[in-house]
Amino acid sequence: MNSRELHCLALLSKCKSLRTLKQIHAFTFRTGLDTDLLVAGKLLLHCAVTLPDSLHYARRLFLDIRNPDVFMYNTLIRGLSGSDHPCHALLLFVEMRRKSMALPDSFSFAFVIKAAANCRALRDGLQLHRQAIGYGLDTHLFVGTTLISMYAECASLDFARKVFDEMTKPNIVAWNAVVAACFRCEEVKDAEKLFHRMPIRNLTSWNIMLAGYTKAGELRLASKMFMNVPVKDDVSWSTMIVGFAHNGNFNNAFTFFRELRREGMRPNEVSLTGVLSACAQAGAFEFGRIVHAFVEKSGFLQIISVNNALIDTYSKCGNLYMARLVFDKMLKRSAVSWTAMIAGLAMHGYGEEAIRLFSEMEESNIQPDGVIFISILYACSHAGLVELGCKYFSRMIDLYGIEPAMEHYGCIVDLYGRAGKLQQAFEFVSQMPVPPNDIVWRTLLGACSIHGNLELAEKVKRRLSELDPGNSGDHILLSNIYAVSGKWNDVATLRRSMTHQRLQKTPGWSMIEVDRIMYSFIAGEKQNEMTKEAHEKLREVMSRLRVEGGYVPQIGAVLHDIELEEKEDSVLKHSEKLAVAFGMARLPRGRGIRVVKNLRICRDCHTVMKLISKVYEVEIVVRDRSRFHSFRHGSCSCRDFW
Repeated sequence: MNSRELHCLALLSKCKSLRTLKQIHAFTFRTGLDTDLLVAGKLLLHCAVTLPDSLHYARRLFLDIRNPDVFMYNTLIRGLSGSDHPCHALLLFVEMRRKSMALPDSFSFAFVIKAAANCRALRDGLQLHRQAIGYGLDTHLFVGTTLISMYAECASLDFARKVFDEMTKPNIVAWNAVVAACFRCEEVKDAEKLFHRMPIRNLTSWNIMLAGYTKAGELRLASKMFMNVPVKDDVSWSTMIVGFAHNGNFNNAFTFFRELRREGMRPNEVSLTGVLSACAQAGAFEFGRIVHAFVEKSGFLQIISVNNALIDTYSKCGNLYMARLVFDKMLKRSAVSWTAMIAGLAMHGYGEEAIRLFSEMEESNIQPDGVIFISILYACSHAGLVELGCKYFSRMIDLYGIEPAMEHYGCIVDLYGRAGKLQQAFEFVSQMPVPPNDIVWRTLLGACSIHGNLELAEKVKRRLSELDPGNSGDHILLSNIYAVSGKWNDVATLRRSMTHQRLQKTPGWSMIEVDRIMYSFIAGEKQNEMTKEAHEKLREVMSRLRVEGGYVPQIGAVLHDIELEEKEDSVLKHSEKLAVAFGMARLPRGRGIRVVKNLRICRDCHTVMKLISKVYEVEIVVRDRSRFHSFRHGSCSCRDFW
């Protein structure tokens, strides 16, 4: 190796950007090293695998190489297999077989089989398996292990087990792969049996079990396994935090994060974004602030994904000021950063501001994708900006060439529906170029419920009965429309139908954070010490609202065959009222109250929140399934449009 080659390779080892790599590439032309296969191969490896977002340049480099060897083919196949378009790796492998003198080796098959796995292309995977057998490479541990993972990704556990069983001496990597394959195919018992059969285990083995249990929702087994892990690393802790948050067990996710800190371990990017995701889902504002303080002290503010998680957390906890502060301080922003901030503004009903921020994003040369347009359409819908929403829908298609997904169509239906343009919404659904799914029809049914259009609601419900006959929510919506219209016989018929089909109404629940602990209230649950305190406070509050606020219960949709007193008692037991009352009992006077609810807030609760904010001079923020409601001085941020 001459001095120029050594110098070039030394430059590559320090290269951190595509711009620098292009300069090194130019250097190879000036020095005649562009024809040196070693240098060309290293250049290709650097931009196909090492540097982010440089795969396009790697493909250009590859085209300039006259007779690429097997290493070069493998390098580009490897880069393509992990890209957004792994099918291109399959095409390159076919080209290698047809055009090149280079014979595929074990690396070739391992990389291209990974591409088949990422494409979920079982047929291609089977063909590659047969070709590997033809080359005598199927028994190679590297290839065999990749085959196991590929079959698991394609939901073919029998094939994965067969590959494993035919291995003469499977190593720890192969054992781990087959255990992960069982979890991937939702065969928890098989995974457990194989784990106990393993001749030797490493930390990865334990972490695979933790991840498998949490993804399967087996949190008790995950906790038990976690206690038995000999030495825990950051992946072990991250798995538990993310897994418990994903399963809605937020308090335990917070507990694992606290224990991680007590153990003296430094949280990583995954554990931080995981615990912030739990804060966002639960509306745990105070705990989110603690995590934010740690992020600042520990130097994690340079990581874009952590900042994005903070924006999402503050937005979903009802504090747009803090979300915007994080966003404005970011030195670098990804498309996700813009999307998170725009979505936050949309959830809070700030449609015009969300649109202004979208314009800023376009001026920053960030290419919008389909996800961000969902947020923009959502913002227009919740701000009543019908014409502007339709304009952005057309712009998405005509200017950016983004094909609408079902979510975009659903947003337009919601846009028309919230504005009371029900006939236009129905015509839009009827003229969609793709068959509307149950969610689109359900969006229209919800709009019919808001505006009391019984005739259209019945028509929409018939369509829903064909697509999703077992959905209890559809029956409840139509039942409520009948009740408001005074059609009690139809209400009774629907309720009998639900009983006959054994359809259960989704129970309403609400959560509130007090002293960094999440408390949950479920409508109609049996009383305990916590709920008893909430009920007592609520009775006191409602008594005062009747006297000072002129409160009259809105009981129009409550079943007609119970006494008036029972009807009033029914609406008083809604979970969001109990959560707010509990917050008023436990939190210091004047402290804002934040509640997260799984269903749409009802009109009676909405009225009660406005009255409480006025009579008690307290700010209440409720995040329901649809949007945020900020109650201050007797009014709501939604302006009664939700």
